[in-house]
Amino acid sequence: MQESVIYQDILQKGEFKLFYRQLNRRFGEIDTSIIERIRALSTEQLEALGEAFLDFASVDDLVTWLDQLQ
Repeated sequence: MQESVIYQDILQKGEFKLFYRQLNRRFGEIDTSIIERIRALSTEQLEALGEAFLDFASVDDLVTWLDQLQ
């Protein structure tokens, strides 16, 4: 079941929602272009971002992290 597309989609949406709430709480309103970039991440990338987020001092750190994925 964990390998099913539906399961992965639900998991990814849940991780995105949690990260989005944490991001807004820490940095306030975030530009929608950045949010769309985060929304496009895979489950594994969202998990890595969740860990890296603990070291971010600003939204610029987030953008730099996202840029390094490409």
